[in-house]
Amino acid sequence: MTVKILFVDDHPLQILGYKTILDYNNRGYCIEATECYNFKDAFSIVTNKINYHDFDMVFLDRSMPAYEEQGIYSGEDLAELVKKNLPETKIVILTSHAESFIIYDIVKKVGPAGLLIKSDFSGEELLLAFDAIVNGETYHSETVRKAIKELLSREEYLDSINRQIIMLISQGFKTKTIAGEINLTESAVEKRKAKIKDYFCIGKGNDEDIIREAKKLGFI
Repeated sequence: MTVKILFVDDHPLQILGYKTILDYNNRGYCIEATECYNFKDAFSIVTNKINYHDFDMVFLDRSMPAYEEQGIYSGEDLAELVKKNLPETKIVILTSHAESFIIYDIVKKVGPAGLLIKSDFSGEELLLAFDAIVNGETYHSETVRKAIKELLSREEYLDSINRQIIMLISQGFKTKTIAGEINLTESAVEKRKAKIKDYFCIGKGNDEDIIREAKKLGFI
């Protein structure tokens, strides 16, 4: 099987490194690479309808010189364009920025299939990420997981009541029962569940998605 990947990075040697590593993927897939070294060329490829659904994945460097004419100032901007024009393509963002708020914003805004901090992943981890993403899973490198957990554990992001709701959901309780347990209306519980989903970046996910993300981030 061939996996078609669009690499967008202004450092050719970085792309060469990714390709070399991915050639040793555990599934024996053949990697068919298309390379872009600037946002202008990437914009042209992503908006070319001939390439619709043509890429299985796109690897984006978050920080590159802007393509101001089309309002592409970061990897997140290009990712939004990919989501619009190539909705079946899985997005992997690679960044040198390890600041918690930047990481959280990327996850919340883009919801990439993969997010890795360049300084803390090895060739082995890139292969693990590739394997997980091909399998339909989401992969975050260690720094990303820690950053998200740190922010979500703060009171302003996930207060004690919301954490209690997560625990009750994990125990199998439904909204009506949860409302009685914590003395809130069912409507109030649903509003808080919506906020929890937002914090976990799972949009319209269900209770099972909340449990999965809570376990992934070490809350339960």
